[in-house]
Amino acid sequence: MEDGATPHRNGTVPVFAAKGDSSASQRPTIADLQGDNHYAEIARKIWLTKKKAPKVQPKVVKEDLWDHLEKEGFAYTSLLILETLQVLERYLWPGYSDSSSNYHVLLLAVIVNVKRRENLAAWTHFVEKPAEFSSFFRRILSMSVDLTLSLKVRTHLISFIISAYQSLDNGLVRKECAPLVSISIWHNLHSDAAREAKFNSHVMLRKMWRSAGKRYDGADEPPQARLRFERSWLYTLTLDFLNRIYSVAGGDAGKDNLLYCERFLELLIDLQSQLPTRRYVNSLLQDLHLLSAIRLSPVYGDEENGLLRDLHNLLRHYTCFPIDDQTGQQLSLMEYREEHHATLAKLQRVALKNFDDKLKILALSNYASLSQREDLQGLLGVLKDPELIKLCGLLNFRTDYPTSDLVRDRSFFLEVLTFAHERRPTFQESVRELTIIPTERTLFETTFLRNEEYNGSRPLAIPKINLQYLTMGDFLWRSFILHRCESFYAIRKDIEEVIKRLKPRSVNGITRFDGASRMALEIPKPAIIDVGNPKVGELVPSQVRAEVTLDVHRLNYNVRREWESLRTGDVVFLAAVHPFDESLGFSNGHSNPGSADRIGLRHLRTAEVVQLQDENGRPVREPRGGEDEGRRPRSRRLILHIDPTAYEEDRQRISNKKPDIYESINLIVRRKGRENNFKSILESIKRLTLSDVPAPSWLQGVFLGYDDPAGATYKRLSNRLKSIDFKDTFLDWQHLIESLPGKTVEPSEDMNGSFPPPYVLETMTSEVTEPEARPSKKRRREQDGEQQSAVESVRVTTYKPPNMGPYPMDAPKLNAIRFTPTQIEAINSGTQPGLTVIVGPPGTGKTDVATQIINNIYHNFPNQRTLLVAHSNQALNQLFQKIIALDIDERHLLRLGHGEEELETDVSYSKYGRVDSFLERGQGYLAEVHRLAASIGAPGAHGSSCETADYFNQVYIKPVWTKYWDSVRNEDTSKEQVVENFPFFTYFSNAPKELFPPDLSKEELLDTVQGCYRHIEKIFTELADIRPFEVLRREKDKANYLLTKEARIIAMTATHAAMRRQEIADLGFHYDNVIMEESAQITEIENFIPLALQKSQDGNLPLQRVVLVGDHLQNSPIIQNLAFRQYANLEQSLFLRLVRLGVPSITLDQQGRARPSIAELYKWRYPQLTCLPSVLSSPQFQHANAGFRYEYQFIDVPDYKGKGESEPTPHFIQNLGEAEYAVAIFMYMRLLGYPASKISILASYAGQKALIRDVLGHRCKGNRLFGLPRIVTTIDRYQGEQNNYVILSLTRTLRPGYLRDLRRLTVALSRSRLGLYILGRKDVFESCFEVQDAFALLFERPTKLEVVTGEMYNNTSRMVDDDNVTGTTIKGVEHLGQYVFEMTQAKIQMLKTQGGMMPPPAIKEVEEVDSADEEVYDEDAVIENDEVGEEE
Repeated sequence: MEDGATPHRNGTVPVFAAKGDSSASQRPTIADLQGDNHYAEIARKIWLTKKKAPKVQPKVVKEDLWDHLEKEGFAYTSLLILETLQVLERYLWPGYSDSSSNYHVLLLAVIVNVKRRENLAAWTHFVEKPAEFSSFFRRILSMSVDLTLSLKVRTHLISFIISAYQSLDNGLVRKECAPLVSISIWHNLHSDAAREAKFNSHVMLRKMWRSAGKRYDGADEPPQARLRFERSWLYTLTLDFLNRIYSVAGGDAGKDNLLYCERFLELLIDLQSQLPTRRYVNSLLQDLHLLSAIRLSPVYGDEENGLLRDLHNLLRHYTCFPIDDQTGQQLSLMEYREEHHATLAKLQRVALKNFDDKLKILALSNYASLSQREDLQGLLGVLKDPELIKLCGLLNFRTDYPTSDLVRDRSFFLEVLTFAHERRPTFQESVRELTIIPTERTLFETTFLRNEEYNGSRPLAIPKINLQYLTMGDFLWRSFILHRCESFYAIRKDIEEVIKRLKPRSVNGITRFDGASRMALEIPKPAIIDVGNPKVGELVPSQVRAEVTLDVHRLNYNVRREWESLRTGDVVFLAAVHPFDESLGFSNGHSNPGSADRIGLRHLRTAEVVQLQDENGRPVREPRGGEDEGRRPRSRRLILHIDPTAYEEDRQRISNKKPDIYESINLIVRRKGRENNFKSILESIKRLTLSDVPAPSWLQGVFLGYDDPAGATYKRLSNRLKSIDFKDTFLDWQHLIESLPGKTVEPSEDMNGSFPPPYVLETMTSEVTEPEARPSKKRRREQDGEQQSAVESVRVTTYKPPNMGPYPMDAPKLNAIRFTPTQIEAINSGTQPGLTVIVGPPGTGKTDVATQIINNIYHNFPNQRTLLVAHSNQALNQLFQKIIALDIDERHLLRLGHGEEELETDVSYSKYGRVDSFLERGQGYLAEVHRLAASIGAPGAHGSSCETADYFNQVYIKPVWTKYWDSVRNEDTSKEQVVENFPFFTYFSNAPKELFPPDLSKEELLDTVQGCYRHIEKIFTELADIRPFEVLRREKDKANYLLTKEARIIAMTATHAAMRRQEIADLGFHYDNVIMEESAQITEIENFIPLALQKSQDGNLPLQRVVLVGDHLQNSPIIQNLAFRQYANLEQSLFLRLVRLGVPSITLDQQGRARPSIAELYKWRYPQLTCLPSVLSSPQFQHANAGFRYEYQFIDVPDYKGKGESEPTPHFIQNLGEAEYAVAIFMYMRLLGYPASKISILASYAGQKALIRDVLGHRCKGNRLFGLPRIVTTIDRYQGEQNNYVILSLTRTLRPGYLRDLRRLTVALSRSRLGLYILGRKDVFESCFEVQDAFALLFERPTKLEVVTGEMYNNTSRMVDDDNVTGTTIKGVEHLGQYVFEMTQAKIQMLKTQGGMMPPPAIKEVEEVDSADEEVYDEDAVIENDEVGEEE
């Protein structure tokens, strides 16, 4: 960070931020936008008050905007004010033309950069004027190479270009960017021979080069000038960059120069990290010896320029990545070595031929020696300067440069030769050396601290997640690096928070803690009790076991229970915390004030829990509710495994006469369980990175982002299913016809007219041909035209479902949902092989669609297994509840991980619970076998075990049935004989209905007896499945057998899959299909790991289909650190990236959740969204909300007691007025008879949630008139949930905060079904451009709450659209409070007068405060994930 530059709290300080500008730390408030601010006055005067965009006045742009910004040093607050005042949308862009001034162009670029930094839509504003955008973009490019402009301006232009190359999914941007990195830039290679070498490596390159040449020769002069500029633009910028890095300017000029160089390196890294931009750029950069030039430059050599060196290392990583730039094929380790050996062989041949006398030793050296930098430089050192240059020329290296400050001396050419021939570790070898176990050194590395200090003013040396990856290895490498950084960041924050709360101080050299934290305990030094010998080939101990004593006597019951809840495998941290004494300096060798020593952390070691023991060494049992709270044990013993690598380093320290670290450890720290699974997850990602695991062959090209986006859909695959049994998907023939619009539906030849389900649909289209690997544009257009012209014909057949038995339990459970045509399309696509992407707007039934896909796969492919994955346990619970309601056998369902306890069913679906369930059901079936044996008079204990039952089936049942069935199938057999000879009549005598009514035909009788036998057959089939659990003795073996052999539908969260990936794969787990719910809320690596839970076969993952269900327009994955969330784009899910790439998706288009009027509030996000007929006709949606004038309303809440929003601790934002108002509305609704379970209260911030709970506890808890609402939570936590009535507190009164993020706003507005009452400050959201589509509708209604008297819940006939009603306007929270008070008194008086009783307490109250919320009231001020990185 520049000296004096103030970091902005949301991580956004502009390139132009003035030195020492304190305004950069403030975001614009309503007062700034509506007061006498200079820019606000200009906006009101020039464009805000105009209905049509005014003509741009160059004087206004130059003097009133540009000069003023320049004078302020381009303070970010001013830039944000201008952006919020819609300067781009309503003034600069509408008035842009070719004649616009350069200041006009620069201002546009600056505002676009602000929008990109704020994660706002930047390019959509240019879509309607493509020609003008092309002109604007060309002017940006021209100005970026204009050396007369200041470096500050050019730096901002480079930032604009970086944003463009990160937005190649936008066709407008891609059209301008692609020519700049085409094959034409090879005109700048140093020689024809260099180009010929490239052409000889790939035949297509020569053809493409000639095609580019013909295009240039056939153009007129203006197009030719444009083509010349395009092919020289990057070359010119790179040469200028070489001049910059050899500049030795100091002061502000030096800082500007450094900042420009860093941004330019970021641009090059972005170009090198995507195959389409890398193909030709990589050759140019290597031809210019850019990496060698940077390494020798003065800027690189300055020790203070650590960021630039890190950027250089990242650029080197991508430049040298083992990949074929043209084919995109990743080189194996053997291919990589062979390529390197070929380079060394060429060097030896040239040396032997031309420098035999001086380089004979080099020519005869082995490759291992030549690959070492020091050895190679020593061998080349005998050459004189001219000979070095000659050797470079003979190796076809560039030796001449245009006019440049680049120093081309002996060291330069020696570095060029060394860099070209030294052996560099592959990315996998580098990952192998990276630890996943943090210490104080790794947590406080300069690179990590720089990431934490990210504010947008400078780039970062971390990989980015964008549209494409070079290879699967590149994807896994980026994921590992970023998730490791994110995990270490979270750990460091937790450690810092604990130490801050403990308040350590030194007393006579002894550390005392004046504070307390429930997450840490002071301990004596740990005792090392066992050090295992190293394994073969390793140097570190095989294990290090330690014992720690925990003093729990003084802990309160809840905190002690938390410590006693530590389980085997949980990670804890052993810390040596001793306060820093400034007079002694930094004892840990650091000079950075932000280092570990600054907070008193001297050492940190990571350990895994082996066992928790009591004072007598006995294992502590799992704590249970209702345990005697009065019993206080004095201590607990914790047996730990310490990281062997760190321990070995510590032993080396001791051998070097340094203090023993473990003598100084005085603290043990734990983390919350949900956040402390980092080790297993990082281990899984690391193993994948080292393993070369592929994606399924049919998916890999689309996954990486290079192949035809539609190439993985079933319509493009050769194994497309011709016929599918849709079972109970369709309810009737009319439903079938309605669900297939645009298709010809033909009944089978043996059927006349319509007939009932089930339906088997056979697609009558031509054979699917394999798509060309890289078809030409013309061929792609022809293919698209062919597909559009083909009318799909569907032949429909049916069959009679088999009779499964005479008992109600035998009847199949059928789907009752009348799916819409789009839902049917999604179900069909998900049942077919390939990739299916389903976008599910709020309330459109995406879970029902996923469930039906699972049902279809289950019945159509009985030998296939399906893996269900979701972001949260709640989503899996909802999915399981719907699966249970369909015709899927319970024995084929398995749930891994926690969360099944929340299912509304008596059956446990956890792994071990399923084993118990198997055995329990087995006892029931054995009892049936016993009854069956008795019914046919078979002697013996046939129901004693599964084995005896199988014997009974083989010896008694099958022969009896075979004999009977052979006889009754005879045409001569009469109906009476069928009934009289039935051998199991006694067994089925308890059937609820008469087994053989006299009016049945013979065919119907035969069907009945077959159904009876199927019932019996199922008993023995189930017992055969249960039999292995009788044989296996260990619970673990039983559970693993269930996972690998028995279950056909296996569900888990993405986190569980990441944690247990290797364990599950090692079991030989196999599956064919993956269905992911909430996939837009899962990071890319969490999307990928479920695809790789099984081992690859012949270099391929044997998956048949992948179904992704989600909504990228709602919340994204939660990433805590701003740098990784904003700069690295780690919050991008695979779902969103596939949508950006243009992969065909199916968007569900009919919602059945909310009233049509409420759905209008978020329909603008989903233009095709309509309402189901039930929403339009159902009485609950037609009747008004009792006591309310409107079904939704925005209520403007002014300052309460002279105060709006407050922030008692960072990001913990509260608004007492809105909290009181929300609770008052809830109380009002309860007095009218609204059920508490039908009301949810949502808040934007954890602080507001806590405050609302406080107010509820004070006014409602314990009062049976009110009770508590179903839930009080934050918007983010409520995604995927819904309720009839929602009270929403927006909280903010100064600025919109994160609700400017349309994804969160969409979630907030779409949770209610019947009533939505929003509390907020009108002025705040009225001035926010992005949210106007929703708030314009809200503001059409009065912003004071209007209530209607004389109505009670479920006792109003008023319709929702009835305007002939008079409402009472509530003037404010005090008015409503008085109104509720009077209603309460009247209610109590009425109850007393009538001798009535108070209503019973609400059955389901507000969710219990979890540990995070307890800390709000106890000792910690907690920031929930949904508030991390809030823009202040």
